[in-house]
Amino acid sequence: MGFETIFRQHRWDDIKAAIYSKSARDVEQALGRQQRHLDDFMALISPAAVPYLEQMAAASRLITQQRFGKTMQLYAPLYLSNECQNICTYCGFSYNNPLRRKTLTGAEILQEIDAIRDKGFEHVLLVTGEATQTVGLDYFRKVLPLIRPHFAQVSMEVQPMDEADYRALIPLGLHSVLVYQETYHEADYRKHHPKGKKSNFSYRLDTPDRLGAAGIHKIGLGVLIGLEDWRTDSFFTALHLDYLQRTYWQTRYSISFPRLRPFSGGLAPKVEMSDRELVQLICAYRLLYNDVELSLSTRESEKFRNHLVQLGITTMSAGSKTNPGGYAVDPQSLEQFEISDERSAADVAGMIRQQGYEPVWKDWEVFQQ
Repeated sequence: MGFETIFRQHRWDDIKAAIYSKSARDVEQALGRQQRHLDDFMALISPAAVPYLEQMAAASRLITQQRFGKTMQLYAPLYLSNECQNICTYCGFSYNNPLRRKTLTGAEILQEIDAIRDKGFEHVLLVTGEATQTVGLDYFRKVLPLIRPHFAQVSMEVQPMDEADYRALIPLGLHSVLVYQETYHEADYRKHHPKGKKSNFSYRLDTPDRLGAAGIHKIGLGVLIGLEDWRTDSFFTALHLDYLQRTYWQTRYSISFPRLRPFSGGLAPKVEMSDRELVQLICAYRLLYNDVELSLSTRESEKFRNHLVQLGITTMSAGSKTNPGGYAVDPQSLEQFEISDERSAADVAGMIRQQGYEPVWKDWEVFQQ
């Protein structure tokens, strides 16, 4: 039984109503428990929890320091290609968006690697559009052996693949895979993905199951905040994570919080999420999942990211470029989305140190003979 079976047992409207019906008493009970469950998470992300934000933040800070210490892992995204066969209403790489398409060659990847390593990074996130013929399994088989020797950790955020494909890439150095469902609201998902393989809601929903079965070290989950009601989407993310932790217990997990950002001709958010609401969500995740990695990208502003260092986030990107070749090869190519925090990696690391935390460039490394 995969996650889809569990997912089909929950109706979106019922979950939404349950979240919005939570009371102050429900929130207080959730805060008072040592061991929290999904019903407590509902209370902590509900409107009723807003007056308790300071209490939630203090608890989140304490738990994070106990479990992770005063550290912040840093990574850099490396965009390999903007070619894509999908139409996605919110993405700059969408098939119907007129832009110059580019996929990095081996020589260009090495130039980008040099620029990223010069900034101090030991963890790189490989990103592509979803174009099976151009940046599919064969491409990754070629580029992973080229990239892996230069980094302690290699993660990927690319098109969902079959279990056998993941099994083939893990020995080549693949450490973790990020796969965002975008939204768990199936009707809205189909509206935002009208063309391409990504339009298959069930195949994307089953991707973490295929990753877990393949034995990947870490799986990253999340939704694109702004496509639908963020509270309900976040419950389904938590439900998904709860299932994965019980089923693939040897795998580690992370949660990301991408808020919809502008791109060329882009989509306005259907639902706005305030900074305070995002803090509430991050703290709620930390109170439910003490050991899960929580990640924040350069989509967010300098000021906001500064404040989140001590409130539950454990991983940040820095000095990011969201276009293929953006670090050295082709800095002017079209970005996937606009970043907000444009500070250099050194500046972000300095900010982290000023708060009494230690920037971590390399979490761990597999010994290679």
